[in-house]
Amino acid sequence: MDGLRASAGLLRRGRLRRRRQPQPHSGSVLALPLRPRKIRRQLRRSVASRMAALRAQTLPSEDSEDSRVESTVDDPGDPLAGGAATIPDAARREPYGHLGPAELLEASPASRSLQTPRALVEAQTPPARLVEAQTPPARLVEAPALPARLVPAPAPPARLVEVPAAPARVVETSALLCPAQHLAAAPPSVAPATLSGPQVDSTGGELAWDSPLQRVLAELNRIPSSRRRAARLFEWLISPMPPDHFYRRLWEREAVLVRRQDHAYYQGLFSTADLDSMLRHEEVQFGQHLDAARYVNGRRETLNPPGRALPAAAWALYQAGCSLRLLCPQAFSTTVWQFLAVLQEQFGSMAGSNVYLTPPNSQGFAPHYDDIEAFVLQLEGRKLWRVYRPRVPTEELALTSSPNFSQDDLGEPVLQTVLEPGDLLYFPRGFIHQAECQDGVHSLHLTLSTYQRNTWGDFLEAVLPLAVQAAMEENVEFRRGLPRDFMDYMGAQHSDSKDPRRTAFMEKVRVLVARLGHFAPVDAVADQRAKDFIHDSLPPVLTDRERALSVYGLPIRWEAGEPVNVGAQLTTETEVHMLQDGIARLLEESSPNLESEYFHGWWKRAWCTRESTGLGTRRPGFGVVAGRQLAE
Repeated sequence: MDGLRASAGLLRRGRLRRRRQPQPHSGSVLALPLRPRKIRRQLRRSVASRMAALRAQTLPSEDSEDSRVESTVDDPGDPLAGGAATIPDAARREPYGHLGPAELLEASPASRSLQTPRALVEAQTPPARLVEAQTPPARLVEAPALPARLVPAPAPPARLVEVPAAPARVVETSALLCPAQHLAAAPPSVAPATLSGPQVDSTGGELAWDSPLQRVLAELNRIPSSRRRAARLFEWLISPMPPDHFYRRLWEREAVLVRRQDHAYYQGLFSTADLDSMLRHEEVQFGQHLDAARYVNGRRETLNPPGRALPAAAWALYQAGCSLRLLCPQAFSTTVWQFLAVLQEQFGSMAGSNVYLTPPNSQGFAPHYDDIEAFVLQLEGRKLWRVYRPRVPTEELALTSSPNFSQDDLGEPVLQTVLEPGDLLYFPRGFIHQAECQDGVHSLHLTLSTYQRNTWGDFLEAVLPLAVQAAMEENVEFRRGLPRDFMDYMGAQHSDSKDPRRTAFMEKVRVLVARLGHFAPVDAVADQRAKDFIHDSLPPVLTDRERALSVYGLPIRWEAGEPVNVGAQLTTETEVHMLQDGIARLLEESSPNLESEYFHGWWKRAWCTRESTGLGTRRPGFGVVAGRQLAE
């Protein structure tokens, strides 16, 4: 005991000296500050002898049951069904008995990184408590397939059952497992009682930089020509099909299906969460911006209540089996606006769109055909489509949309397919189509429409009246009178007559019609249609480079939302750079029979449907009337 007291005194004095003079050491108990060699040697012998005595009193022999407990912890036991293992009772109790009687192996990849070396277990276990764990391992505990706790003892990696974690941003929709769609404008929190639409991931907010759509939009920002931007975006839209092949062989002729196997291809364009955000934060009106419709027992029903489309009302209709059709999503979504504003230069015609959200196991609209070229972009979920050829020649490339058809009016579909996210379906005007959701999966798709009333007939309809008027002014043959008796041999009642006067009359008409080509104001009508395109098309979404060159990049010219001193800043010597190819049109100074010329500039009106549902968008710019420059 005297030796122990001396050793304790030396250790106490050593601690005090270390506190006064801190020295670097290796962490060992025997690492003491420098002192006379004899004292250090005596201290080592004394401490070593006392530690050996204590070890001999407390540690069991190699043949004791405590050593078998340690080896049993090394072996987790026989594997059970489902990947479980038998754990000896003693191993469960010690040395972490305070965790409870059900500590089990963690069946996940993370457990491999938690294997504790045996030396570390011994260092962490108080020696005195090993005496308590002398009970033979008589009880076995079956571990469940997904354990919740850990036993801090090493186990062979082969005995572990790996349960991979669920991948990030994945939504399971019944039988379909697909990446969640982009949620650009999702509300920060949506209560289940309020939002009863399809379950979607609400963690989005910005376009994913690795999405194909984001990459192509970033690429467009680096292309200076708007025509080249339009060509590049259309190439991406129908990829991997070459645009030349599409226009030469398929445009206005055949239905086309592009299968991509890439659920993230359109990610960031539009989502169900975007729709919910619009219902919450925008003045969306039933009938004007949003339709609720369903197709039941061969009849289509439109169930639009009056007033604003509040989220509770819209989602209640959705839960009742109604499809929600959002008209003009470009009026609420900048991404859709940019998408259409670029593509419209590719078509030379206004481009519009609608978004359709259909609940599972339902159909929103009856079979019909449209008067537009349609590109269907599947954004979320799945939908079964059936496409039929025109039934008669008069329906081919139809001028107007059809009424609703019954199933008895249809023949065999030329195309029947299930669209999945990333797929594209194209069909021309006059192709009958219908779509329905199946298998408990909702569907969200965007239909891009273009080429409405953009035909040769529409062009000639504007040319011929002007040509006749010009011919009457310039050619006397068009001013000569009709035969006095032409009603005796012309008309429906004389259509079968062989009267030579009738033959001569028809020949005279053919000659005069042939001469009309010399008087047709083709260029003037082309200019008029170009003006209509500038007027009707969507305003451009400025790139960073274009914005820097515009009035937005020069705050000194723009105050309180209006241009300041524009007339004084622009002169006949001022050079003007057109931001886009189709932004202006050079017209003849005086064109008879046409309306007064003007440069419409940045005042745009987006007509989205044939029912003239329009939304005005104001942009800064100028107008030119009668050669005078006016601030608009």
